Amino acid sequence: MKITQAIILTAVLSGLCQFCLAAEPLQAYTRASISLNGEWKIIVDPYETGYYNYRQQPYDEQNNSWSEGFYADKKMENPYDLIEYNFDKSPSLNVPGDWNTQNPHFFYYEGTIWYRKVFDTPQIKNGERLFLYFGAVNYRADVYLNGKKLGVHLGGFTPFHFEITGMLREKTNSLVVKVDNKRFKEGVPTVNTDWWNYGGITRDVKLIILPASFIRDYFIHLESVKSRLISGFINIDPAEAGKKVTISLPELNLKAISVTDDKGIARFSIVANKLILWSPEKPKLYKLIITMGSDTLTDDAGFRTIKASGRQIFLNDQPVFLKGICIHDEYAAEGGGRVNSAWKAEKLISWAQELGCNFVRLAHYPHSEDMVRIAEKKGIMVWSEIPVYWTIDFENEATYNNAANQLTENIQRDRNRANIIIWSLANETPVNEKRTMFITRLVDKARSLDNTRLISAALEKHYLNDTLAAVEDPLASILDVVSFNEYIGWYDGLPDKCLRVKWHIPYDKPVIISEFGGDAKYGLRGGRFDRWTEDFQEDIYIKTLIMIKQIEGLCGLSPWILADFRSPRRPLGGIQDGFNRKGLYSEKGEKKKAFYILQDYYKNANNKMEK
Repeated sequence: MKITQAIILTAVLSGLCQFCLAAEPLQAYTRASISLNGEWKIIVDPYETGYYNYRQQPYDEQNNSWSEGFYADKKMENPYDLIEYNFDKSPSLNVPGDWNTQNPHFFYYEGTIWYRKVFDTPQIKNGERLFLYFGAVNYRADVYLNGKKLGVHLGGFTPFHFEITGMLREKTNSLVVKVDNKRFKEGVPTVNTDWWNYGGITRDVKLIILPASFIRDYFIHLESVKSRLISGFINIDPAEAGKKVTISLPELNLKAISVTDDKGIARFSIVANKLILWSPEKPKLYKLIITMGSDTLTDDAGFRTIKASGRQIFLNDQPVFLKGICIHDEYAAEGGGRVNSAWKAEKLISWAQELGCNFVRLAHYPHSEDMVRIAEKKGIMVWSEIPVYWTIDFENEATYNNAANQLTENIQRDRNRANIIIWSLANETPVNEKRTMFITRLVDKARSLDNTRLISAALEKHYLNDTLAAVEDPLASILDVVSFNEYIGWYDGLPDKCLRVKWHIPYDKPVIISEFGGDAKYGLRGGRFDRWTEDFQEDIYIKTLIMIKQIEGLCGLSPWILADFRSPRRPLGGIQDGFNRKGLYSEKGEKKKAFYILQDYYKNANNKMEK
């Protein structure tokens, strides 16, 4: 029996996966599925009593029946049995969801919580295969089915799955997940972030029934505007030569038939002369149907090209200006935390649209698939990022493997989404040889997985003299777009400094200001020199938008940030109260004064290119 995992654990030391293999992807979003969402029983386990014995030896590596941990989901069968847990008598949490906002006792909790779901065995026809799919679990997930370990996944924002064909009982089954959101030095991200460490099974869990031979993955894209040539590949499982695969776009009356090679890959090309290109002005999506044997995969597909040439970004061979905003995967209004539903994602995208955006930077990690797809339907271009954030352990090979795996899972999930135009590989990382080598390897990895999009990272500025700011970084030479964060007026002087600063960016490449801004508590008013007021934040935006006009090759910006979000780094009572206040909306969705400054700027900016 084959077990497919997003990460296959072969050795774990101090909570770190030492050798990981990225599995083949599984296109699951549009597949028929059986939801395992809803109420799950939980056991809070800060000492990891259910995982280790008193010698710190994992129970799941032992064969003694008496020493089995919580994953076994055992019940007392005799009066003398010694079993010190009982899921049936334990409290519950909802999945998907973070534990921090579901129970006030868990608000700051970082550690292990065991989740247990009992489900009935679905009806499966002879020869069909069954997969268990997780949208995301933060951060480490040890997954057990009926007492057997399926594997471990590291990383809190990307999907993973296991094949569980033949592993179910006749009737009811016990699915147990040990969820651990503890931060650690070798993690991606590391111990230090500026966002809330929401723990839990934060995205959908589902069962997917597929034929014995099925369409595992596909990649489709437009080669060029001029040729109108659509090409790509389909990957089937098991890998088998000679299988006929049909690709059709019914609205365009187009169909192609291809045959798989010995790796189970079928390549195709179709000329679509009547193709309507995807763009923010007209986010056209076509119904795509892929058929192989008894399996059919249906999805939406948009077609566009994105490239950088000189100091411009071209969408569909036309220069484009990216009117953006950064977004965290958090909806704090109405008591929410991590985004865990399509309607919350749609709310955030609608706020960005009201601001006048045609572009969003999804910071600082992969957001939900709902977020990406809703943005695609609404014509919002996307910068998609992995959490190589600040100072991770750039000298640790296992850390690199972890980052590369998260990058792989992110790209494989979303590379068919027309609105994603940039894969971002890092944010505000220190300039040194080890870091540059680490991220350069990620750049090579990203291009090997998808060479149809731009590659960038959020770099930092420095000063050549008191008023000459520079962006000079060895990474810039291998990136397609030079992006940088700057906080002149907030962390760097007062807003008037913006009017004195000049810029030196010595690259013949497009430039994006990936972050700027300042904090303001909604409703707090004062003079423009009164920090924390809406007036101070407004002045930063006014002066910054004047300053950036001088930057040659400026192709877009994504100020920090759409809405106030929770951060343990922000304790100032009466002002921050645990929130980063740089949002243009408050955490309740109230617009601050700076919102209207940026909205007016975007309203008057050329949609094609800011001159």
